[in-house]
Amino acid sequence: MAAQDVLSQTTRLDSSSALLQVLFRLVTFGLNAFTLRYLSRELIGVVNVRLTLLYSTVVFLAREAFRRACLSGSTKRNWTKTINLLWLTVPLGVFWSIFLGLVWLHLLEVPDPSVVPHYQAGVVAFGLSAIIELLGEPFWVLAQAHLFVRLKVIAESLSVVSKCILTVILVVLYPQWGLYIFSLSQLLYVSVLVMSYVIYFVMFLGSPEATKKSFPVARMKALLPNLVEDETFVNWKEARLTWSFFKQSFLKQILTEGERYVMTFLNVLNFGDQGVYDIVNNLGSLVARFIFLPIEESFYVFFAKVLERGKNVKDQKQDDVAMAANVLELLLKLVLLIGLTITVFGYAYSQLALDIYGGSMLSSGTGPDLLRCYSLYVLFLAINGVTECFTFALMCKEEVDRYNFVMLALSFTFLCISYFLTHWYGSVGFILANCFNMGIRIAHSIHYIYDYFKDSTYRPLTGLLPSPFLVLVYIISGVITGFSEVFCCDKGWMARLLHMSVGALCFAATVVTMFCTETKLIHFVRSQ
Repeated sequence: MAAQDVLSQTTRLDSSSALLQVLFRLVTFGLNAFTLRYLSRELIGVVNVRLTLLYSTVVFLAREAFRRACLSGSTKRNWTKTINLLWLTVPLGVFWSIFLGLVWLHLLEVPDPSVVPHYQAGVVAFGLSAIIELLGEPFWVLAQAHLFVRLKVIAESLSVVSKCILTVILVVLYPQWGLYIFSLSQLLYVSVLVMSYVIYFVMFLGSPEATKKSFPVARMKALLPNLVEDETFVNWKEARLTWSFFKQSFLKQILTEGERYVMTFLNVLNFGDQGVYDIVNNLGSLVARFIFLPIEESFYVFFAKVLERGKNVKDQKQDDVAMAANVLELLLKLVLLIGLTITVFGYAYSQLALDIYGGSMLSSGTGPDLLRCYSLYVLFLAINGVTECFTFALMCKEEVDRYNFVMLALSFTFLCISYFLTHWYGSVGFILANCFNMGIRIAHSIHYIYDYFKDSTYRPLTGLLPSPFLVLVYIISGVITGFSEVFCCDKGWMARLLHMSVGALCFAATVVTMFCTETKLIHFVRSQ
C-alpha cells in the first residue's frame, strides 16, 4: 500500500474515530452525570479505582505487547501464525485474572459491606470481563492492521452506550444492589464489544468486498488457532518482539496507572477521596480519550507501515521519510495547540465545569484544584502521545530492550514521587507526579526523534514551536479569563454566564489567530 494511501486511510480512521467517540461519549457523559447524584463517593471510588484497575491491569498485561508486535510491519505476512500468537492472550489473561483477583480479594483492604456491598462478586465479574474481552483480540488486530475505518469506533461506542444505559436503569430501580450493578454493566460492555467484531467478520469474510480487497483471511475458521504443517506454531520473530514489548508494557502500565496503584496498595486516600479524584481525572481526560488516543493508535499504524522498523533514515525510501517527517511535524503542532488551549482555558473554568457536572460534591474542596492541575497535565499527555507513537513504531528490538531499563528506573522514581507528593499536597500530588513522569518520557522520545532525523534535512520537532503571536494571544486570554473567574463565579448564574461569554470571546480570538498563523497545519487538517 502506498504511503499516501496509508496516510489517507489513517486520517480517515482517526477523524471518524474522534467524531463518533465525541457523539457517543457525550451520551455517556450525560448518563454518568445523572448517576453521580444517586451514588456515594465510596462506591464510585471502589468501582472506578479498585475494580477498574483490576480489569485494566489484566487486559493491558495480557494484550498490549501482542498488539504492538503484531501491528508492526506490512500486512503481507503469514496471518495464520500471527493469529495463533494473538490467541495466546487468552491463557495469559486467565493467569493474570486469577492471580490478581486473589490479590484483590485477600491482600487489599476490603470496603465496608454496609457502604459498598458485594465487593467479592465485583472482583470476580471484572476479572471475568477482562478474559471475555481478550477473546476478541485477533479480530481487533486484524481490523486495525487493515485500517477498517468505522468498525472499531462503532463497536466501542455501542458497548459503552449499552453499559451506561444498563447502569442508569439499575441505579434508579435497584440502588441497593451496589456492586452488582457495575458488575452486570461491565459484563454487558465486553460482551457487546466482542460480539460486534465477531458479527462484522461473519458478514465480511467471503463477501465480494473481502474478495476485492484480497483480504488474507477467507473463513471464520481461519480466525481460530490453526497448526501449520511442517512449520512453527507462531512467527518467532514476532514472538521475540512481543516479549520485548511485554517487559516494556509491564513498566508502562505502572507509569500509566501509577496513581491508582499507589491509592490501592498504599492507602494514601480513603475510598471517598479516591472517588472524587477519579471523577475529576475522567472529566479532565475527556480530550485525551476523544482526540489524543485515536491519534496515537491510528498514527502508530501509519508510521509502522510507512517506515521500516530498525532502519536508519538513510536506508528508508526518501519519499516515505519526507511524508513521515511532515506528518509528525504537523501532528506535534496539532496536539500542542489543543493542549495549550485546554491548559489556558481549563484553569479559569474548572470550578464552573465541576459545579455543572456534579454539584457541590465536586466543586467544593480539592476538586477545582485537581482539574486545574489536570489541564496542565493534558498538555504533557498530548505531546507524549505523538512522540511515543513515532518512537515505538520505529524502535528495533534492541532499542526496545534498552528503553525497558529507562522505564524501570522511571517507574520506581514515579512511585516514590507519587507517594511523597500525595502526603504533602493530597490528591493533587498524583497529577504533579504524572506531569514529571510524562516530562521525562517526552524528553526521551524527543531525543530519539532528533537522533533519527539528524542525518536528514527534515526537522519535525519544529512542530513544538508555535507562532510567537499565538503564544501572546494565549497569555492574554489566560489573564483575562482568570480575572473573569475571580469577579464572576461566586455571584450567581448571570455572572457565570458573563464569565462564559468572556471565555467564548477569548477562545474565538485564539482560533482566529491559529487560522492566520498556522496555515500549514490548517491546510493539512482540511486536506486529510
